[in-house]
Amino acid sequence: MTSKPGVPADLLRAALAADPARPLLTYYDDATGERVELSAATLANWVAKTANLLQDELSAGRGDRLALLLPAHWQTAAWLLACAATGVVADVGGDPRDADLVVAGPDQLAEARACAGERVALSLRPLGARFPEPPAGFTDYAVAVPGQPDTFDAYDPPGPDDVAIGVGGRDLTGAQVIALARADAAERGLDGDSRLLSTADYAGWPGLSAGLFAPLAAGASVVLCRNSGHLDPAALAARRESERVTHFAD
Repeated sequence: MTSKPGVPADLLRAALAADPARPLLTYYDDATGERVELSAATLANWVAKTANLLQDELSAGRGDRLALLLPAHWQTAAWLLACAATGVVADVGGDPRDADLVVAGPDQLAEARACAGERVALSLRPLGARFPEPPAGFTDYAVAVPGQPDTFDAYDPPGPDDVAIGVGGRDLTGAQVIALARADAAERGLDGDSRLLSTADYAGWPGLSAGLFAPLAAGASVVLCRNSGHLDPAALAARRESERVTHFAD
């Protein structure tokens, strides 16, 4: 991936340069029993493929707004960073009617149909599986993304002053995302040896930061847990021990 200095995609590039094989994002879904572990290299590959899908197949680029209707999930992390690499604004929980394109999970397809532009659907099934029956009017992400190139170069790379994320009714530039992530990492005491377990959703900045951006900014790793209400305290404590968790966010 290439981008100008000071944009959120640089955080992943730094992690990749530091140690491509190190586990970077570990994902649990406690409703399905799914566990997925992504190294920096694996996550970067998903991000590159997703960015190529955005740029070449969906014709999206710098300044376009994407309504991101996805929960805290490892594929959501890939979309957030792919948007950062292309300059597409990831409008988290945004109104599809106001968006140039929309990306939605299975529970929000009806809402996503309000978007007049391109629509992408994610099944959120274990191992990134496709829909058993493709939803009408949507591109199935699991079908479209595997054939995309493994490296990405933006035609019109974003800069630090370009809006990168919309969240909670506020637009954040790339520089603001990095500054906030670094401040959150410092406040939490994260460093390169830290491993943060987050049960927070991606609906607001605190969850986005704890579940992705602050660990990236610190060179740390993250254990992202969805549907953790299914766990009793003893099971959650056991996970923290088995995953060598040093920090916790909910």
